Amino acid sequence: MSAGRGTATRGAPGEPRAVAYLYLAPALLVWALFMAWPLIRAVWLSFYEWDGLSVGTWVGLDNYVAVFTDPELREPFGHALVLLFFFSVLPILFGLVLASITARADVRGAGFFRTVIFLPQVVAMVVVAIAWRQIYEPSGPLNDGLRALGLDGLTHAWLGEQATALAAVGLVGTWVGTGLCMVLFLAGLSKVPRELYEAAALDGAGALRQLWHVGLPALRGEIAVAITLTVVAALRTFDLVYVMTTGGPGTATRVPAYEVWRWSLNEGRVGYGVTIALVLTALILLVTVVVNQVAERGER
Repeated sequence: MSAGRGTATRGAPGEPRAVAYLYLAPALLVWALFMAWPLIRAVWLSFYEWDGLSVGTWVGLDNYVAVFTDPELREPFGHALVLLFFFSVLPILFGLVLASITARADVRGAGFFRTVIFLPQVVAMVVVAIAWRQIYEPSGPLNDGLRALGLDGLTHAWLGEQATALAAVGLVGTWVGTGLCMVLFLAGLSKVPRELYEAAALDGAGALRQLWHVGLPALRGEIAVAITLTVVAALRTFDLVYVMTTGGPGTATRVPAYEVWRWSLNEGRVGYGVTIALVLTALILLVTVVVNQVAERGER
């Protein structure tokens, strides 16, 4: 038996194992330089009180204790949870509805319609933020449209009022994310045999029941991908907030990623800002792992 294994090892087809590692070496080198080393460096900086210019002071775990006990940081993380609704829940719901309509119905110009919905995904987020900042202005197209409809009471300084600023930023995330979700769900629905829908229709199932009993089970993997991508987008949002509101009015739109920038570059506490970034990274990884675990259990 052992002789057989030895013979199989000596005579195994293909390149030796060492050659395989040589093939992987360039990718491992790039990963080590641009992923592993910056992460190790960030963890090292989180143990220092450092302004980015002078010699840092070792503070051990003080920055981590401060991050978890600082009441000033609870509001940004609470805002991130609110953005999850706009960046993840709404795009997935709208994406499901749009995909179920355009995948089965013979809608004239469906290709153009899908392109328009997906278009925000290929536009730089800074451009998106500038465009929507102008739309939200007190004399911008949104308020002009409401006045034209006689809805003057609904006009607001959308980004200038604490009650509306965070939701206004979140709706931009909804607008951007819906196209991505729709395309993912369209790809999933294209794998469902049309006969299943026809059988469900013969059993008297309406469009909503067909989507629930036929479409959704086939979209489990795509929904997991959509949740992962949109949740990550919500938690790491910075460019939209920075360009549209700079965290204001007051602290109404401050989010964790904005706090990383503010503490690291604006307040001159690099170690504290890096610690916030590491906590945010750990939170994103945790959410990603949980979503994938739940999706894998559902497929078994």
